[in-house]
Amino acid sequence: MKELTTKDHVQRLLISYAVPIIFIALSAVAIPLSGFSGTYLVQEMMTRVARNSFLVLSLIIPILAGMGLNFGMVLGAMAGQIGLILVTDWAVSGIPGMLLAALIATPIAIVLGWICGSVLNRAKGREMVTSYILGFFINGLYQLAVLYTMGNLIPIRSAALVLSRGYGIRNAVNLQGIRHCLDDLIPLKFGTMNVPVATYLLIGAFCLFILWFQKTKLGQDMRALGQDMAVADSAGIPVERTRIIAIIISTVLACYGQIIFLQNIGTMNTYNSHDQAGMFAIAALLIGGATVARATITNVFVGVVLFHLMFVVSPMAGKELIGQAQLGEYFRVFVSYGIIAISLALHAWKRQKDRERARRSLRGDTA
Repeated sequence: MKELTTKDHVQRLLISYAVPIIFIALSAVAIPLSGFSGTYLVQEMMTRVARNSFLVLSLIIPILAGMGLNFGMVLGAMAGQIGLILVTDWAVSGIPGMLLAALIATPIAIVLGWICGSVLNRAKGREMVTSYILGFFINGLYQLAVLYTMGNLIPIRSAALVLSRGYGIRNAVNLQGIRHCLDDLIPLKFGTMNVPVATYLLIGAFCLFILWFQKTKLGQDMRALGQDMAVADSAGIPVERTRIIAIIISTVLACYGQIIFLQNIGTMNTYNSHDQAGMFAIAALLIGGATVARATITNVFVGVVLFHLMFVVSPMAGKELIGQAQLGEYFRVFVSYGIIAISLALHAWKRQKDRERARRSLRGDTA
């Protein structure tokens, strides 16, 4: 085969990192237009990286196992929200409240992850669209449970949580009892900036867990699946069991990530928070340079910073450009859905090019 030229290498590099390059360019234009100070932007990024990184990191393991973007991570987010509703009703606050919410939510997340993994085993090659549709289905069951069983079959004592009819949870839940309990556990200030040290330590521990997990036998089995499922099966790796485990781990970690996310926000949108968390996490990962087939810890942090930097500056930049901050709001929505669509299209295009290159290689075509 003909060796790749410098031009080919540069072209491949630009294609691989097209999305982060575009966002860096957009940020370079939007930051001066927004008028925000550097201190304000650093504080915002510090807060948003702590708030969102755990959720985005939960997406890495299914990608390692060759299952693509786990749109089913919203199942874990729903489990986390159920745990938070119950601890809020029981008035368990602070770190004990967070831990209890995680303890309640973990078995729910495991069951939902097992269901998701089992369904995806019947849809090999179509995991992403299947997990996306499954998320809608489970969301319907979640809303049914929250709207009709809580306060009815499941006792809810707090009048602040229940709708006026006597059952069903209100649209907005005040999480004042656990608000910033993890972020403020180890207080640290740099001038006017607050640093959520405990949250960063937890995220750092999770990063180390991912690096360690990739070196374990299970992690190596998942890597083999991601490279070639048929070869992995021939090598004796239990393909379907390993895929289910990957989804269960991702779902449980997304559950914990949603609890960390909401303790920072301090308020929960009962019926929409999980949808937004899932879509924004996937968009952030792709903006960081990840693909459907490959994602690293570096992609996570680069993506969270770039995505949320645009999230912060785009409304003010839009106002300065055309006098309407609403333009920036529309841009946020476009980013969330548009980047996912672009990344999936690029992935399909690259797979097609790889197939063509493989066919030419088999024919002995050196052109």
